[in-house]
Amino acid sequence: MQHCLAVIKVAFIGAGSVEFTRNVVTDLCGYPELAGDLHLALYDISPERLAFAEALTRRIVAQSGAAAVVTASTERAPVVDGADYVINEVQVGGYDATLADFEIPARYGVRQTIGDTLGIGGISRGLRTIPVVTALAADMLRYCPDAYLLNYSNPMAMLPWAVYAGTGFTNVFGLCHSVRDTHAFLAGLVGADPADVEFVTAGFNHQAFVLRFEQDGQSLYPRLARVIDGSPELQRRVRVEIYRRFGYFPTESSEHSAEYVPWFMRHDDQVEQYRIFVGDYLSRSEENLAELASLQAQLDAGTDLDLEPTSELASEFIHSVETGTEREIYVNVRNGGKISSLPDDCCVEVPCDVRKGAATPKPVGALPPQLAALNRTFLNVVELTVQAALEGGRDHVYQAALLDPNTAATLTVGQTVAMVDELLAAHASLLPDGLK
Repeated sequence: MQHCLAVIKVAFIGAGSVEFTRNVVTDLCGYPELAGDLHLALYDISPERLAFAEALTRRIVAQSGAAAVVTASTERAPVVDGADYVINEVQVGGYDATLADFEIPARYGVRQTIGDTLGIGGISRGLRTIPVVTALAADMLRYCPDAYLLNYSNPMAMLPWAVYAGTGFTNVFGLCHSVRDTHAFLAGLVGADPADVEFVTAGFNHQAFVLRFEQDGQSLYPRLARVIDGSPELQRRVRVEIYRRFGYFPTESSEHSAEYVPWFMRHDDQVEQYRIFVGDYLSRSEENLAELASLQAQLDAGTDLDLEPTSELASEFIHSVETGTEREIYVNVRNGGKISSLPDDCCVEVPCDVRKGAATPKPVGALPPQLAALNRTFLNVVELTVQAALEGGRDHVYQAALLDPNTAATLTVGQTVAMVDELLAAHASLLPDGLK
């Protein structure tokens, strides 16, 4: 391919994603030390979405005054060729596939909130996304073997695992806002400046726990407990109930957390008591489509975009590696002993020191036994889904669904198998051989 003069090539896979492409490009173009050295390469399988992403990126570059080069292609190889960073933000099957992930289980009585991480929706999304992401990693081995693969797509606990288990590529880091957002939320609840609070958090993506929550060497958990005891509204959140029963605050929202465990979604009174928004992700998806239409209208009209910096994780990661600005960023990587009470091969979420030319995940030791036990119920589903996608084993899909806490609390064995068969048939064109 023809190489441009820019020295930092950032490839966006699934560039038609509204939020991540806009935020990362805006941040990167806002760094004066990077803005003149960027090549922003865009890939999407949809020509319409790609055209939108290219127009959006060019507008951001022009409006910010950055001297970035922008290229776009519906072919993946030229986009990743020579890349320094590859940002994965694909949603395989789009809204239609997500709708099927909700509607088919709902007919069997399985309620879901987000359906992108665990549960039958997370299993289904993992099965159709893993082949795409492992093919991307194989391309990176060929065209940019030293690049960083920065993954935003869900199911996060499955995708990096599939990359290092199913390909020879290992330089993959999953990025998610949930830890950072939870830290800010907790600091706000106790009236502390997040910069003054020491946090250590670890576990699985969307089911990690704040292990250390301290200020000036003193735990802030007693203060948090008092705040919660005085707030009937906080007591009606799933994540708060999990904290009260397990002793450590979980990183994911109540909407996510409710469907990872067996105690809430099955029961009408629990759905009401904890204000669980069944089908939440469908509403969010529809809002994203509306945002896409609004942005397209702004581009067509030539009006200026709101380009406020977002401190997006991928842009901070790239900035630290390129400039040496040291940051701690939470990442999802192969465990390899970083959490000693979880298997080496699983994908865990841990703190990571990012600095010039390096990103070094940090070990955190063993989790408290009740947290490791809860994580293992999560791990069961993730591991079997990854194996099913990599090996094409239909039995592993059944087993993953049977071991999923929310599904198991709701359905019989026969109902679970029938539901899986219906979902596999609905997504057959997007699935690996052996699962069709």
